[in-house]
Parts: sequence; structure tokens; C-alpha cells
Amino acid sequence: MPTAVITGASRGLGLAVARALTGEGWQLVLDARDGELLRRNAPGGAILVPGDVTDPDHRLALRDAVGPQLDLLVNNASHLGPSPQPLLRDYPLEELRRVYEVDVLAPLVLTQVLLPLLSGGTVVNISSDAAVEAYEGWGGYGSAKAALDHLSAVLAQENPGLRVLSFDPGDMRTDMQQAAFPGEDITDRPLPETVVPAFLRLLDRPSGRYRASDLLPVELP
Repeated sequence: MPTAVITGASRGLGLAVARALTGEGWQLVLDARDGELLRRNAPGGAILVPGDVTDPDHRLALRDAVGPQLDLLVNNASHLGPSPQPLLRDYPLEELRRVYEVDVLAPLVLTQVLLPLLSGGTVVNISSDAAVEAYEGWGGYGSAKAALDHLSAVLAQENPGLRVLSFDPGDMRTDMQQAAFPGEDITDRPLPETVVPAFLRLLDRPSGRYRASDLLPVELP
């Protein structure tokens, strides 16, 4: 039975991926800051390790929950930053530090912690189109995801036996998306479950950066 660690798995894309992998027969170790929400939503049979990915003790607890072998690490937990998002000229430094700590440093350090268990395994770092497009107000989150993309590419070069994938799921109807657009109607965005088929196809690809839209089948008119 293959084993996966998924961070930020209490809702959104992390939860949708967890439910799909459970249906494929995976053993899951799931993380989220909101332990109550994680316990309420997580698929049956998963090992739940609530906590903050920036906490060193929590990362060790995730490692201890895995066992001797890990096949997949999904660094999905992210921090948007202030809502509404400020321009860079007004961005509070402490908030920016938190964005980088959650979105860049935590995925890297968790990968370092779990790397000895990942022989021949796969790391998926969840990215964003804001990593490659310059959107006003997205300087904090977007630059953090751009840094994560580059770390992913270098990690793949340094570890030829490890597949390292950056995955841009596109806009989705999630709490984070709503926070990014406070007061706006985001019901036109697709649900995270619609992205899961692209995520599953991603797991067969070589290291690189992929967009969900490139992995989903084209809808004919």
C-alpha cells in the first residue's frame, strides 16, 4: 500500500486529493492547522496529525507517523497573507515573513525531514499562476510561490532519483480564493474536486512544472 503525506488537508484541494487517493488504496498521513476540521472532514483510515507546518516538532511528528517508506509528499498548506492583499509598497514585513515561512521554508524543510523516507518517491509542491504572472496585490503570495517553483526545480536537479513536481491547479472555489477576493462572488470558479483528475495524471509525469489545464482532457464543443 503506497503512503502519502498531504499538508493542508482539512479542506480545499488538499482534502479533495486526500479523498481521491483514499479511493485509490493509498495510506494517508494528513496535516492541517485546524484539527477539529481535519477530524470532521478527513477520509476514514487516514492518520491525522494536526499542527502547523512551520513548527519543527510538528514536522517530526509527521515523519514519525509515516513509517519506514514514503511514496508521495504533497506540500499543499499555504498562507495567502493579508486580505485584501496589499500593494508591495504597503506590505507589512511581519505578514510577508509569515507568507514566506509557510509557503517557501516549511515545504523545503518538511521535504528535508522526509527525504530519507522518499527513496524513488515523489514530491508535489502546489503552485499558482501568480508565481509566473504579475498581478497587482499578489506580490507577497506570488513571489513566495515563484520561490517554491525554483526550489522545486533545483531539488529535482540535485536528486535525480526523486520526482519533484510543481502543480498549478488554477482558480478554484476555495476559502483561500474567497479571502483573496473579499466580498466577490466566486461561485463561477470550479470546485477543487474538478482538478483532482489532473493531479492524478501528474503523478505519472517527470519532474517539472505543470498546470492542471494542460493535464485535463479538452472539452469538445
